Amino acid sequence: MIARSADEPEVFAQLYHRHAAELHRYVARRLGSDLADDVVGETFLVAFRRRERYDVTRPLALPWLYGIAANLISGHRRSELRAYRAFARTGADPLARTGGSDAAADAVDGKVVAQASGPAIAAALRSLSDGDRHVLLLVAWADLSYQEVAEALGIPLGTVRSRLNRARKKMRAAIPELDPILDEELHHHG
Repeated sequence: MIARSADEPEVFAQLYHRHAAELHRYVARRLGSDLADDVVGETFLVAFRRRERYDVTRPLALPWLYGIAANLISGHRRSELRAYRAFARTGADPLARTGGSDAAADAVDGKVVAQASGPAIAAALRSLSDGDRHVLLLVAWADLSYQEVAEALGIPLGTVRSRLNRARKKMRAAIPELDPILDEELHHHG
């Protein structure tokens, strides 16, 4: 589809229709809905401009799109960190989802722990480096495999593993009750 869009640009719209909602959920979780609209739009604009450089041997475009979005999210680092700081201080998640339901996909135990530990989670996420946070959240919130995260961020698979390990250690140290959730996530992706 991406290769075809070089000669038929309108084909690129199919990529948008296929992945925009999923990308929006991820970006909104990190930056809020207002910025998510802009970041997702910009993600597809960047992707459209770079489509001729896309490696067509990659079977899925979604990790590539997440990589572009991650780079754009980095440009909004202050907004993301400010939201985590507010969450840690007040206990009210300013980026919590409104409407829609991904509840079926979320484990009940994870939700309970996350709600009770929300401020601590926000503080721990804020303390991570950008690279570690990108890897952790692409695995946890975007449900990408390690290989897909490596492709998305343009880093070696070993770097994904080491960043994820480092992020998990920091998260466990900050919130010991997350151990079962992190272990379940490890078995799901590892």
